[in-house]
Amino acid sequence: MTKQKTFGYIRVSGKDQNEARQLTELLELGLDERDIFLDKLSGKDFNRPQYQTLKDRLREGDLLIIKSIDRFGRNSEEIKNEWKYITKKIKADVKVLDMPLLDTTKYRDKGIDVDFIANLVLEVLSYVAEKERSNINQRQKEGIAIAKAQGKHLGRPKLDLTTLSKGQTDLLKENYPKWKESKEITAVKFMEMLDLKKNSFYKIISEYEGTL
Repeated sequence: MTKQKTFGYIRVSGKDQNEARQLTELLELGLDERDIFLDKLSGKDFNRPQYQTLKDRLREGDLLIIKSIDRFGRNSEEIKNEWKYITKKIKADVKVLDMPLLDTTKYRDKGIDVDFIANLVLEVLSYVAEKERSNINQRQKEGIAIAKAQGKHLGRPKLDLTTLSKGQTDLLKENYPKWKESKEITAVKFMEMLDLKKNSFYKIISEYEGTL
């Protein structure tokens, strides 16, 4: 009979994020580093190369350990589908360290439907995540309302003739005649010199011409 194996899975959202905390915890559980799979990708779906390789390696009776459910994925529906595939199709176990209820090894010998437990926990987690997103949006709206009431400017900084740097102002004065009168420089070149976008450039020019 093939010996049952234990695998670990780690996910971080980008190349600049550090996987050390997850890796250390898995190694401390006695996992071989060769059996730990790492993806540095978003959790929006499961189209991740190392995860797919891991899934191909899993066999009946194996155990997959994950630090936390958000490291597994971010989409609750897809998480449930993957969970069902691993526990029902492959018949492997899954253990989430930060969420003891998500540990199928606890239920298999007790006749408890592991899908029922997983779905229940994942639904609760989804509700909490949705509630937190709603709270964040509400706090942002309240912050904007307070800032407006206090007369604070929101959005992009106001750009006008008075906000130009001394260098920009000097370049404007020096090169305006070369652009407007002698046509020595083009509008595109003038914009590059002033480091301005098209709309901002013509707004500044209009204000400047009003001072002449």
